[in-house]
Amino acid sequence: MSDDLLHRIGSVLHAEADVLLAAEFNRQELQAFLSESESGLQAATVLFGLVPRPEGLQVLLTKRSPHLRHHPGQISFPGGRREPEDASLFDSALREAQEEIALQPQAVRLLGHLEPMITITGFRVFPVVAMIDPAYTATPDGVEVETLFEAPLDLFLHTENEKPFQLQFKGEQRQLVAFDWQEHRIWGATASVLIHLRSRLQQTGWH
Repeated sequence: MSDDLLHRIGSVLHAEADVLLAAEFNRQELQAFLSESESGLQAATVLFGLVPRPEGLQVLLTKRSPHLRHHPGQISFPGGRREPEDASLFDSALREAQEEIALQPQAVRLLGHLEPMITITGFRVFPVVAMIDPAYTATPDGVEVETLFEAPLDLFLHTENEKPFQLQFKGEQRQLVAFDWQEHRIWGATASVLIHLRSRLQQTGWH
């Protein structure tokens, strides 16, 4: 099952050159919350890391430190702002993962990219999808990341696992969904990326 799913995932991913020019997959959803000028959007990457385990593919996730300015205490992928010295989106995601959780680049193999997304905090985020060696070692930096864990990819690939809720933002009610895994609630931008992968897989006939 994991091999077939990996093949499906590979079939919906893109090259870097394509996603750099692509429209954001959630633009319509967030259009009402964006300012007229988007020149201030900052480019960022996240590492959507898949870990092959006997029980199936797992997603490597982090819990952000509670004192951070953006998304404190939330569940996220490793990642952050792109820097001028980053040679590629993959390099950017690897650098951030190494800084945040000491994940070694040699444990990570690039699979491809998903279309970018916009966040309400002013970022244009490029999800970089990669395989992570199950023998990897990682340690939260304690500054940006409080802890890290793995959650089954299968959890996010079925709509019946979604927990709908509402959130007030800029005077508007936003309809959102979350996923619960152990003591963690996964929502926001992270959930959006996971749901987007599911949507792309469904377009290939996967279910």
